[in-house]
Order: sequence, then C-alpha cells, then structure tokens
Amino acid sequence: MSITISPDTSAAEILRLGIEAANGPVSLACSFSLEDVAIIDIAHKAGLKLGVFAIDTGRLNEETYEVAEALTERYRLKIDWYFPRHEEVEKLEREKGLFSFRESLENRHECCHIRKVEPLSRALKDLKGWVTGMRRQQGVTRGDLAAIERDELNGGLFKINPLIEWSEEKVLAYSKENNLPANRLFREGYRSIGCAPCTRAVKPGEDARAGRWWWENPENKECGLHKR
Repeated sequence: MSITISPDTSAAEILRLGIEAANGPVSLACSFSLEDVAIIDIAHKAGLKLGVFAIDTGRLNEETYEVAEALTERYRLKIDWYFPRHEEVEKLEREKGLFSFRESLENRHECCHIRKVEPLSRALKDLKGWVTGMRRQQGVTRGDLAAIERDELNGGLFKINPLIEWSEEKVLAYSKENNLPANRLFREGYRSIGCAPCTRAVKPGEDARAGRWWWENPENKECGLHKR
C-alpha cells in the first residue's frame, strides 16, 4: 500500500501524513546524515511526535558520534541505540577476519546483516512506522521510492521518506540556514557516511553514494536496511 503525494508536498506535511497513517509509534532511523538531522529539525519545529533510533555497528567514525552528541544537547533528544549481537560479530571476525566484506558481495551482505539488518529488526519491532532520510537523487537504487509506502519486508510498517524530492543542494541549504549540526567529514568530500572502512570521499562528478562500498557496482550499493 502507498499514499499518493504530490511532488511539491512539504517534508513536514509528508511526515505528518505518515505519522497519522501509522496510527502508532513512529521513529526515525538516524545515521546522523545531513538528511536525518534536517528531519529531526523539521519534526521539532512542526511539533510532531517522532522517536529516534540509531544503529551502532561498532565501526562508525568518531565524527558521527559527535553529531549524535550535538543533537542530544540541542533538542534534548533521546536516542534509542541498537547494537549487533556480540556473539555474531565475534564469530565473523574470528572466522573471516576484519575485512571479509571486501572479498565478495556475499561476505559484505553477511557483515551488513550482522551489524545493521538484525539490529534494525529489533529497532522496528514495536513500531507502526519508520522514517528515513532517503532521496531519489542519491543513486540508482533509490529512483523508484515513494514518499510514504508499506515496508512489506518489515511486517507492513509504514515507511516515510519526507525528503524524497529534495536535491542535495536543498539539503545543504537547509542545514546551513538553520545552523544544524553536521558531520565534519562532509567538508572533506564524504557525501554519504556509513561504517568507516566502507566509506570514502566522493570524487568530482560522482553521485552522493559513490563513496559507499566503492569497489562494488552501483546497483549493489545498499546494506539491506532498505530492501524493497
């Protein structure tokens, strides 16, 4: 099921409609990107009831934690943190080493499943909907997103993508105009930031997610959190 929304519907209105449709707890899956920080600010200004959760994969950059701390202080924000099952991480690293994810797509999916997908399933367990900062322009894997859709792979939850139509320029402008906390790595060319060993700065002419798993083909550049 999806809700038809016009391209000029505001992010705040998409959020409001999605939260109303979910009719229960809704949380933002926050990676502390510029997009996610903008959503927190939009929800705060609109007076919308939106929870926030984050997945600590164990391999995040220090700069990412700095943004989390800044958000906590600015908005008096409560962040629900989720971590991978330590037994699974220990087993993976003992059997395959620290960088198995660079050896094959299968290995990379295994690492992402342990560090991200399984914790996400626990984070979503008691929710009626979840919010992401995904935008259509971010890459070939996100071109057919809907503003509000049903996430059938996660029990039919409402999945809300309020910035779906935003350009990167609009995100940057909103962040600057509202003096929002921003990851210091953005100034070094990191336009999409995940785990430290799987993220590099983006080269001129590349799309925003080119620095994620840069050794893989563009159509494979998802971690499993957003399977459709």
